[in-house]
Amino acid sequence: MLKEGEVRIPSGCAISGVFHKDGRRENGSGIVAGIAAMHERSNGLGGGFAGYGIYPEYRELYAFHVFYDTVDAQHAAEARLLQDFDVESSGTLPTRPIAAIRDAPSLMRYFAAPKPQTLLDSKLDEREFVVRFVTRVNREIGGAYVFSCGKNMGVFKAVGYPEDVGEFYRLEEYEGYAWTAHGRYPTNTPGWWGGAHPFSILDYSVVHNGEISSYDANRRFIEMYGYNCSLLTDTEVITYIIDFLVRRKGLTLEEAAGVIAAPFWSTIEQMPEAQRERLAYLRETFASLLITGPFSILLGFTGGMMALNDRLKLRSMVCAEKGEAVYFASEECAIRVMEPDVETLWAPRGGQAVVVRLNDGVTV
Repeated sequence: MLKEGEVRIPSGCAISGVFHKDGRRENGSGIVAGIAAMHERSNGLGGGFAGYGIYPEYRELYAFHVFYDTVDAQHAAEARLLQDFDVESSGTLPTRPIAAIRDAPSLMRYFAAPKPQTLLDSKLDEREFVVRFVTRVNREIGGAYVFSCGKNMGVFKAVGYPEDVGEFYRLEEYEGYAWTAHGRYPTNTPGWWGGAHPFSILDYSVVHNGEISSYDANRRFIEMYGYNCSLLTDTEVITYIIDFLVRRKGLTLEEAAGVIAAPFWSTIEQMPEAQRERLAYLRETFASLLITGPFSILLGFTGGMMALNDRLKLRSMVCAEKGEAVYFASEECAIRVMEPDVETLWAPRGGQAVVVRLNDGVTV
């Protein structure tokens, strides 16, 4: 009989999410319970979460979560941080010891803002300044990895089953208006702390189920614009593609979805003229950012969340609503754990972006 870990399950990995359009915050217990319902879809080689609205007392500061393998790496990275940023608070990222999570690196958290004069001298806008700082640290300082750097949000990930990761990071002590979760079943790359999901840059975070057959083409294109794909997993590139298209190129999320899960040309030809011309322009301009292969993703961002399947719908995705709450998961069972009495339940079409945002007037 084959044992767990001895057979390749190409449809493995689990994703789930919850978003409150009215800004109501809930602690991390619900999302942990939801992803645990899909335990068999992962194999203990990676789990993680992203929470939004979890640091209201530091909402104007960037929250850096960092892995360190060595003391020297920590000293080098902190020297870089203090050179470019005013650090208001720093300390160990809170965890609790559990037997299922082993060989943890040093985990640190910093709340900081770019030094005004340093930012002015750089001639960069603030968000690009932060992206370049994080890229530089992750590329140049061996043993240091900034795995979260957004405002009023944070990523928590490790090698382990997701329910164990949630317990390790004490997620029941955080409250957020949005949560995403991932249980990993790596098929082509190793299980290690940096390779667990979510992947994040600024406030964008991505959890992903699937495989990207276009990874090399996507990576070569995005690295021409200063991004660095070094984390031994294809999912990393999705986060950078979204940051590039939305933040740097000014596309809407729906337009970005029309690039990475672009309709077939035969479908585009049948669309109304204005829509046809726009989608044709996006396909031609960003041809190297079309993601091929089976995938379903959840994208978290400040004030919203997006769910997206590949255009052939080769990976599962279920959505549901109750009141002002919207739920997403690979399987309905995860949603039913988070909310047994949903009012509506549906599966989006292949390539159809489901985007939810905070209601007008809601601030977080």
